Amino acid sequence: SPWQMRVGIAGVLVAASVVGVYLISVAGWSVGVVGVLSILAALAYTGGPWPFGYKGWGDPAVFLFFGVVAVMGTYFVQALRLSSEAALASLPVGALATAILVVNNVRDIESDGRAGKRTLAVRWGRRAGVAEYAWLLTAAYGALPFFIFLAQRSAWVLLPLLTLPRAVSLYRTLRDEVSGPPLNRALAGTAQLGFFFCLLLAAGWLL
Repeated sequence: SPWQMRVGIAGVLVAASVVGVYLISVAGWSVGVVGVLSILAALAYTGGPWPFGYKGWGDPAVFLFFGVVAVMGTYFVQALRLSSEAALASLPVGALATAILVVNNVRDIESDGRAGKRTLAVRWGRRAGVAEYAWLLTAAYGALPFFIFLAQRSAWVLLPLLTLPRAVSLYRTLRDEVSGPPLNRALAGTAQLGFFFCLLLAAGWLL
């Protein structure tokens, strides 16, 4: 219900604020600024006078906050400095996080259109949504060799390539299926893909 949703949102924001106070004490007020901006973005995604999630800006927002901000913020609170390596590592993370949203938007393209939610899939069509998904997966895997040359990491950083067959399978599902159940599985599968990709990337980064 709407009331339960409001209570849930409030609970999450309170918990995030408590953690944020600790992180500010460790890493300074800049972390607090990023935290406040993240909270405002979360609220403005589907709320407020201009819910940008309904205007086609959800994809870049997810890439920014679930990729760049998440990875670089995590690095900063531990190292107390920014790093070009962390920025580079954030790119495939953001791409795969955005891919989850793309599957959701392609699956819901008809209901979103009726509800006036103008996602990129609604604006550009299903084929464009599938192409965006393919591009995001390509960007994630294509970034891996650059870690060797630009971040001076060993070839172990290519470990996420083990998940490539699964990525291809998920792309084919999104391309070929139009009904809910297969796309629901593709949605869950893309989230799992992101998890294992990042797990292998972290392992390869350390080896």
